[in-house]
Amino acid sequence: MDTYELIRYIGGAKKKTPVKLYIKENAPIDYGEAQVFGAGDKIVFGDWAALSPILEANQSAIASIVIENDCRNSAIPLLDVKNLHARIEPGAIIREHVQIGDNAIILMGAILNIGASVGEGSMIDMGAILGGRAAVGAHCHIGAGAVLAGVIEPASAQPVVIEDGVLIGANAVILEGVRVGKNSVVAAGSVVLADVPENVVVGGVPARILKTKDAKTASKTELLEALRQL
Repeated sequence: MDTYELIRYIGGAKKKTPVKLYIKENAPIDYGEAQVFGAGDKIVFGDWAALSPILEANQSAIASIVIENDCRNSAIPLLDVKNLHARIEPGAIIREHVQIGDNAIILMGAILNIGASVGEGSMIDMGAILGGRAAVGAHCHIGAGAVLAGVIEPASAQPVVIEDGVLIGANAVILEGVRVGKNSVVAAGSVVLADVPENVVVGGVPARILKTKDAKTASKTELLEALRQL
């Protein structure tokens, strides 16, 4: 999906506030189109806009209630990851219309926004953020806390592109429109404002080329295939 397709999708999506109710009833309650589980104490799944007036009208029939919810007027559901041939660890937040390649690894606390893509065998480390439409190639490592800036708005902005074999160090920031060339390394804590050529090491704020990637650097930044086996 290009930027304008994503904008139309988000703008046209029905905004929802999904809730989960744990409820003890004094008398039966009709929950409308919500999903209801249990014959005594009940668990109810539905949208707050529909359930709120039902609860208000049936206060005398409610012995006790606990309401759980984690968003408000959300436009984009989370990606269904059950059938992905990838490893997705608890706490990762992956929005719909994200593409994840085979044997990719998404670790705890990573956030992947709508339109982002992750190539085969790439690892998105803990707490890393892939903004809207950010593209990560195959066999990359995006370090813990790194940020690949998103570009849903403005629509004319170009996305971050990380080519194959790149290592992005922890807490590095790659600004919108930047392309990092194949097999390059971005040092931890760097802020990358301009394109990075292939097979170099960059670092600093703003990042600059430190050296050409050599055998010593390659050995220190080698990705381990054993971590990517399912």
